[in-house]
Amino acid sequence: MRPEHINVPALPPSPHGGENCRAVASVLARVGDKWSVFVIMMLIDGPQRFNELKRKINGISQRMLTLTLRGLERDGLVTRTIFPTIPPRVDYELTDLGRGLAEPVQALGKWAFEHLPEIEGARTSFDARNGKS
Repeated sequence: MRPEHINVPALPPSPHGGENCRAVASVLARVGDKWSVFVIMMLIDGPQRFNELKRKINGISQRMLTLTLRGLERDGLVTRTIFPTIPPRVDYELTDLGRGLAEPVQALGKWAFEHLPEIEGARTSFDARNGKS
């Protein structure tokens, strides 16, 4: 059997390939991380102290909150302000860039809450079909 089409034109280079994809993937990894989403949602209403965030985000360890806040700060989504008090007070707040991300994060959270019963039902059905309890 011989191939019918031997003169196939080369595709033009994709603007979404190579370095751009890796760069975008790193951003999506940050903003798609569950702890980052929770931190952003908690900071929507304004600045918060570290311990306030830790209390509000159920299940996050001190170390994970520290790493998450540092990553969000590095990406320009959160600012850290140190007040010269004794003991020092540190507030975290969304930047303009972070506030821009807050809207889609809120929409995603709203969607998740609204569809949670359907998702749980689908999981239960899937697990039953695949022998998981």
